[in-house]
Amino acid sequence: MTTQAAENKYLFIQVNEGVSGWNMSVFYLTCIASILLGTFINAFQPFLFTEVMNIPKAEHGMVSGKLNFWGEMAIIASVGVWGAVSDKIGRRTVMVSGFALIALALYLYPGAASVNELVVYRMVYGVGIAAATCMIVTLLADYAVNKSRGKAAGLQGVCNGIGAMVALFLLLRLPSVFQSNGWSVVDSGFATYYVAVGLAVVVGLISLRGLKSHEKIEHEQKPGLATLMVDGVKAAKDPGIALAYGAAFVSRANLSIVGAFMTLWLSNYGTSADVGMSAADSLKKAGMFVGIAQGVALLTAPLFGLLTDKINRVNALAVACLLTFIGYAGTYFVTDPFGGFMIAIVIVVGLSEIGAIITSGVLISQQTAEKNRGAVIGIFNLCGAIGILVSSVIGGYLFDHWKNAGPFVFVGFCGLIVFIWALVVKNKVVPHAEQSQS
Repeated sequence: MTTQAAENKYLFIQVNEGVSGWNMSVFYLTCIASILLGTFINAFQPFLFTEVMNIPKAEHGMVSGKLNFWGEMAIIASVGVWGAVSDKIGRRTVMVSGFALIALALYLYPGAASVNELVVYRMVYGVGIAAATCMIVTLLADYAVNKSRGKAAGLQGVCNGIGAMVALFLLLRLPSVFQSNGWSVVDSGFATYYVAVGLAVVVGLISLRGLKSHEKIEHEQKPGLATLMVDGVKAAKDPGIALAYGAAFVSRANLSIVGAFMTLWLSNYGTSADVGMSAADSLKKAGMFVGIAQGVALLTAPLFGLLTDKINRVNALAVACLLTFIGYAGTYFVTDPFGGFMIAIVIVVGLSEIGAIITSGVLISQQTAEKNRGAVIGIFNLCGAIGILVSSVIGGYLFDHWKNAGPFVFVGFCGLIVFIWALVVKNKVVPHAEQSQS
């Protein structure tokens, strides 16, 4: 019996029967890779715009917003489908398909001859990342038992932090490395994208071998794809699921805003006439500040994981949303983007970013039944995609027409709304396991 118990544990996480340590290790590798590649595609855009495509700085906010808009439109169109499809053909097939599409998009990205062409490639990436991120949330619920999902999500947060740190402190530095070896600026940019392509391909192949194969579950009447997707929408009648959908809007928006606009804000500041840094050096400096946020996320992810297993999960979500308001809205008061106050702000941003991701993911896992989990989590990710879409469009406008902190202030007030929402419904949220018993 002790052997069986050991087989059902991965590190400090209790896992469901049939889930191996190899399955869990590969799952966490996909967590690292998805955040690594998601961080990279946004954080490397200032270099692409300036050095490869020669887009004027005055248009960077608009172009970033346009790319995020159409990327999120692709996610919105596909994420609900991916979730429902995974209930029929399996999580592994969807995950591998996602990384294949990400690799294709990154290969094509630097060769775009126009912004419109770049938009098309960003949409391919959007479909791919929708598959990967949807499966990550679904697999966490599939693999870990409910009482350990906070710890499992905490370790996922650590992996997210590792992925973001690798992107910021390794991939973003590659152009400088290549240029120091005699490569041209443009060639160094292309080579950096091709390194990212290689990572996506390798992780996709490992996922094919390492994730759990699909087990067909026989139902009296197997629901169709459209029925599964409708069920995912109807599930919002549960106040806990509805709150998790709202939290997904905020948690994905704040992650996207950091990737799309913080690097752009800081790198543009570094290359301004007042500072006078080169594009490569400015990108490294911006990466350092974003890296602080990701480092904080990496270190505090286990704490949020433990918190969600120790206290009411709605309360844990409320804490994360309050931190989102404080950190993101606090950027309004930043006068020197390379100054000490900005460091304090990015620390709180890192806390709120990982807190919102972990607490929202654990809440949706707690509230869903196994039979339609993929569909519900597909809608959960759809709400996250809408959050990224709305924050990208509004954020891009505020960035260009108000102030560089505009996108962050907007997301901060969205966090405040979900914080209030959580306080209002917390006594009405009943975990799915308790609903089944009643």
